[in-house]
Amino acid sequence: MRVLLYTGKGGVGKTSVSAATALKCAELGYRTLVMSTDPAHSLADSFALPIKSEPTPLTENLWGLEIDPFREIEENWATVKDYLSTLFASQGVDDIVAEELSILPGMDELFSLLKIRQFYEKEAYDVIVVDCAPTGATLRLLHFPDMIGWYMRRLFHVERKVVGTIRRFTDEIFSVPLPGDEVYDTVERLYKRVSDMKAVLADPKITSIRLVLNPEKMVIEETRRAYTYLNLFGFVCDAVIANKVLPEEVTDEYFAEWKASQQRYLEEVEASFGSLPIFKVRLYEREVVGIDALRQMANDIYGDRDPTERFADSKPMRIVKRGKDYWLELHLPFTEKGEIQLMRKGDELIIRVGTIKRHLVLPHILAKQEPKGAKLENGILQVRFGMP
Repeated sequence: MRVLLYTGKGGVGKTSVSAATALKCAELGYRTLVMSTDPAHSLADSFALPIKSEPTPLTENLWGLEIDPFREIEENWATVKDYLSTLFASQGVDDIVAEELSILPGMDELFSLLKIRQFYEKEAYDVIVVDCAPTGATLRLLHFPDMIGWYMRRLFHVERKVVGTIRRFTDEIFSVPLPGDEVYDTVERLYKRVSDMKAVLADPKITSIRLVLNPEKMVIEETRRAYTYLNLFGFVCDAVIANKVLPEEVTDEYFAEWKASQQRYLEEVEASFGSLPIFKVRLYEREVVGIDALRQMANDIYGDRDPTERFADSKPMRIVKRGKDYWLELHLPFTEKGEIQLMRKGDELIIRVGTIKRHLVLPHILAKQEPKGAKLENGILQVRFGMP
């Protein structure tokens, strides 16, 4: 099974590229599901066909899914949501506001992404194509497994024991309701599902993330940052798709400066992502809507190639032994030395790149050793570990 995630800055054409890719896969004979984690669903608009909150047949071998986030939250988060609503209300928060606060930011997108693991386990499809939310939301979403993992390892079990011990004194001492076992059980189940999802998304044999961009300065800068952060969290990118490129036959003087600008930025894209294949797709005369238009886009992007190929085989992180020492190597392109901060805490290596921080749980072979130094060479962070 292959999982293909398409992400990029809002407005670059992720949905069209995702839909075109899914159609190409289906026409190659793969049982294909195309789904969206963006709350502002537009897959149905792209296909010009109705898509429901359950897999909806679109053409032969192709199904579409626009997940109902409210339904998913009720099915997966209702127990915790009810507790948080009660907690906020007990502190004088208006009932309606309490209800809204009980749904954490990004939960709707998270539960959408958890569907991938569900379909993976059922082996119902050969290919799942995911139209992701804009870059920032996608990065927060993919960071969620590390965040909840840290909470579960450090606080969850201790807090549960403490609450269980003092719950019998709640009425006499506390003015707020304490969570019951069912709340903790719900969070624990969510953690397990998120961990399973991370295992699928971080497996390069299964999942590839593809970056969609337009040849424009701000878009390229955001895409470069996204590529760095995706590597930081261990996700494999195997292609860049440059969308909305003005074709050569456009000779109108009005577009002359645009063409020159795009050419400069395309050269920058080639220089920035040279290790990844770059697929270019032209700006069309009209909107890419409907099966015929999507088929044309897919052919323009991939030609005779199969979209399920692994277009690049990069390894965001690896451990190598040199002499008596072990080196942890992490691919962090477009990063300067001054942007990186490192700290060892217990069995974790905390890596901060700009405003993004990752708690990397060290494998056993490194956890029993001490960091001896670090260097950044050619976009690769190398941390040396040795015996104390």
